[in-house]
Amino acid sequence: MKVLTKEALARAERFILLNARLIDRLRFAALFADGTAERVLAALRLYQNPDGGFGNALEPDLRGAGSQPEPVEIAFWILDEFAALDDPMVAPACDYLASVSTGEGGVPFVLPSVRETPRAPWWQTDDEPPGSLVPTAALAGILQAHGVDHPWLGPATEFCWNRIAQVEETSQYEARAIVQFLERAADRDRADRELARLRDSLLATVALDPDAEGHVHFPLDFAPRPSRLGLFDDDVIDRHLDAMIDAQSDEGGWAINFEPFAPVVTAEWNGYLTVGNLNVLRAYGRLSS
Repeated sequence: MKVLTKEALARAERFILLNARLIDRLRFAALFADGTAERVLAALRLYQNPDGGFGNALEPDLRGAGSQPEPVEIAFWILDEFAALDDPMVAPACDYLASVSTGEGGVPFVLPSVRETPRAPWWQTDDEPPGSLVPTAALAGILQAHGVDHPWLGPATEFCWNRIAQVEETSQYEARAIVQFLERAADRDRADRELARLRDSLLATVALDPDAEGHVHFPLDFAPRPSRLGLFDDDVIDRHLDAMIDAQSDEGGWAINFEPFAPVVTAEWNGYLTVGNLNVLRAYGRLSS
C-alpha cells in the first residue's frame, strides 16, 4: 500500500505556498500544520456578501462579486472540514438560499446575474432557471449531516427526494450531488432504497480506470472519505488512492483535469484541489505518520 511520504507532504506545502489562495493556504495550515480553524473561518467570511450568499470567486470559475448558489456549496464544504456548521455564517447563507429557491424548494444551478460578470463559458442559464440537484442536494446533505435547523432545509430536502425519485439516467455532476445527498440524508431507509435503484446509473458516470483522461470523475470524487454507501469495492478505492499519490507533480501539487478559462483559475483550482486531495489521503490513512 502506497503512502504519501513526509517529503511529499512538504513538497505539497511548498506548492500551496507558491500557488494557492490565502484561504487554501490557511486550510492547509489548519489541517496539516500549526494553523487554526479560526483563521480559515475569518478568511471565509470575506467571501460572504451582505445578502448572506457567497461570491467573490470562492468558486474560481465565477469571478464576480455577487452571490451564487454554487459558492455557498464550496463554503459549506470548507465549514464541513472543520465541523463548523454552527458558525454564524450558516444561518444567513441559508436565508440567501431560501431567497433564490424555486417554488419546488431547490436552488438553481446558476442565477441569471452571472451574465453580468466574468465567468467560465459553461456557466449559462435561462432567464428563469429551475431548481437543480446541483448544488441543492449537496447543500441539503451537509446541513443534515451536521444537524442544522433552518426553514430552508425541509423544502430543499423534499425537493431532493422528489427529484431523485425521477432520475433514471444521470450525468457525472448530478450523480455526485445525488451521492452526496444519499450519504448524509437523515432518512437512511429511503436513502438505501434509492441507492439500490440508482446504483448502476450512478456507476455509469464514474471513470473506474485511474488512467482515464479528460474531464472525468473518479471513485474518490464520489467517496472522498470512507463511505457508508459502499459504491466501490476496497480494491477499487485502493487502486485510485495509489494513482492519486502517483499523480502528485514534481512541484508538489495536483492538477485539474479540465481546461481552465483564465490563467488565474489554474493556480486557484490547483491549490484548492491539492488541499482536497491531501484530505482524501488522510481520510483513508494514506499519509505517512
